[in-house]
Amino acid sequence: MGMGLIKYDIEKYSPQQLVIIPLVLLVISIVLLAFTTINTGMPLTPGIDFSGGTAVTVITSDTPAQIKATFTDYPLIDISEGVNNGKFLKFSSMDDAKFRSLTTLITQKYPDAKIDQIGESFGKTLQYQAVIALIFSFIGMAIVIFISFRTFVPAGAVVLSAFADMVMTAATMNIVGIPLSLGTVAALLMLIGYSVDSDILLTNRVLKRQGKLNDKLTGAFKTGIIMTSTTLAATAALFIVSWFGSVQILMEISAVLLIGLVFDILNTWLTNAGILKWYVLKGGGK
Repeated sequence: MGMGLIKYDIEKYSPQQLVIIPLVLLVISIVLLAFTTINTGMPLTPGIDFSGGTAVTVITSDTPAQIKATFTDYPLIDISEGVNNGKFLKFSSMDDAKFRSLTTLITQKYPDAKIDQIGESFGKTLQYQAVIALIFSFIGMAIVIFISFRTFVPAGAVVLSAFADMVMTAATMNIVGIPLSLGTVAALLMLIGYSVDSDILLTNRVLKRQGKLNDKLTGAFKTGIIMTSTTLAATAALFIVSWFGSVQILMEISAVLLIGLVFDILNTWLTNAGILKWYVLKGGGK
């Protein structure tokens, strides 16, 4: 994303043209999440942290088919493969007797395996707390933004962009199959921060500096895209390293951040910039 590669020149586009693509994406994302909620009762597929179950990490050259054959009597729901023959197995909740016989089987067949069990009721409580944490941090962020800008449209634009980031990322998580786990909740919380960061930079530049609107937008973009690119590069590096080391949780966190940062570019420099352009042209700000 070098400076020369992207020409950020939105002079010839009206505010309506700028916001149309992100808004259509936002509507599609909301529909997808609503559809998932109606079908499963949750907007996102809960991972093992929340739904309860057993996670097993093994290093084996067995193929997924062979692993399935080994565990035909057990509720094996997913096999993810990492590098260096790392396999990550997920089993849904089972009773104690079943769990005990599963551990016996695993320790016989794969002595080095790592087994984690999470109870269903614990998972449910955790899920509830995670959702509450997301909602409250979002509301907290919105309050801080409204207090600091004290004008409805610019503040609303920042909050809308952050909301759109979260919703689009969540919808993509469903499509790609990334579950909601403690790690991905943390990643979504981090996204609220990243999103607001670039939006505040843009809003401050446009409303508080003197000069031509388009120059201020272009200037803000140059600074903002460098910030986002560095974060993207670091996150991509984390994703690649965790993929090679088959560290499931880091892979999920970095994947969520990557998806969210890409949407953040869209929502900051199209949605938010479009709303601000409309606001300034209407006579708001200085």
